[in-house]
Amino acid sequence: MAKRRPLLMRVVRWLLLLGALSVAVAMFAIWRVGAWHLIFPSHDHDTVAPAIPPGLASPSVLVFSKTNSFRHRDGIEGGAKALQSIAKKNNWGMFHTENGAVFNQQDLARFAAVVFLNASGDVFSEAQEQAFQAWMQAGGGWLGIHSAGDDSHLGWQWYRDNLIGADFTAHIMGPQFQRASVVLENQEHPVLKDLPGVWQHEEEWYSWERSPRAEGFTILATLDEDSYSPVQKFMGDERDLRMGDHPVVWANCVDEGRSVYAAMGHQAEAFEQPQFRQLLANSLAWLMAPAGEGCP
Repeated sequence: MAKRRPLLMRVVRWLLLLGALSVAVAMFAIWRVGAWHLIFPSHDHDTVAPAIPPGLASPSVLVFSKTNSFRHRDGIEGGAKALQSIAKKNNWGMFHTENGAVFNQQDLARFAAVVFLNASGDVFSEAQEQAFQAWMQAGGGWLGIHSAGDDSHLGWQWYRDNLIGADFTAHIMGPQFQRASVVLENQEHPVLKDLPGVWQHEEEWYSWERSPRAEGFTILATLDEDSYSPVQKFMGDERDLRMGDHPVVWANCVDEGRSVYAAMGHQAEAFEQPQFRQLLANSLAWLMAPAGEGCP
């Protein structure tokens, strides 16, 4: 029995080591897919603003991609490259940061438009929220991409009511990414310039409780729900995500400011799609146009 004990102890040690390795692998996998802060939400708020280059071209775009919830790593990387290309083509300045302290009166005054590039979660202090709201209402332009419209922003009622106008329910699963027909409406709107009436796009499609049309938002594009499977299949359960009226691009006027939200942009490949890239360029051009243009 005494001779067996060292062998037993070695077996126990190996089992403990394997268990620790399994946990480490699982933790790495959670981090790698961007779900770390989805499982362990962060409420970290930056306090020291980043240094903005003094020679930034005008007009300038602030791209913000802080993630205190799910992190769309590939979408942020691909989106940043696409937005940089669009800015360069139009001779706009662009500054990309994940530091929420840039949302202060002095720094925001340097930008004509702000892009929430898959920003998620509780990313701002109350003072930073107030600075952004004041900037928007005074004539700023906001472009929200993909997870800017999910349910990780629930604690900020002004944001929900003025920029999103709808309550996120879920996204498709089984499969997670599907090609669907995007159908334009309000085709005279500047955001839809040079876009076809219908185009195909592959995406992790979101659904909301009801269309923001009901809250007065201007719908620019909807999904043809017959062109894909609007169902969430997960662990043996199925959830019907049909909305009937299913917008994926919409706009709103917020006092003197303007906003556009686009549900596309989960993967880097989405930003290589010509129609989506055109939509982003049009959106920024409209958001930075003279105040009030295109608003009632």
